Amino acid sequence: MMNTQDEIRRIESRPHKVTIEGRERITITSVEDIDSFNENEVIFLTGLGMMTVVGEDLHINKLNLEEGLLVIDGTIEGLDYADHEEERMHKGFFSRVFR
Repeated sequence: MMNTQDEIRRIESRPHKVTIEGRERITITSVEDIDSFNENEVIFLTGLGMMTVVGEDLHINKLNLEEGLLVIDGTIEGLDYADHEEERMHKGFFSRVFR
């Protein structure tokens, strides 16, 4: 059984790469999980923390969590990262509120 530190090292050891093609397609590697998505926003966990892609008419074209691959098509307007510490603080807060 992996402890939390081993899990973090495993996630962070995957190579992370973001490729944007003409603001119409974005390919991200080292994707661990999808948090939420709609036509204007996709939020997911990567080896480097939470990431958000915003735009218009966004569609998940490909998702393979075993390979850590995510491909999103649509009009890409921006992306943002949040680190693991920030993510842990939010989880801790919400887990205490919803006990």
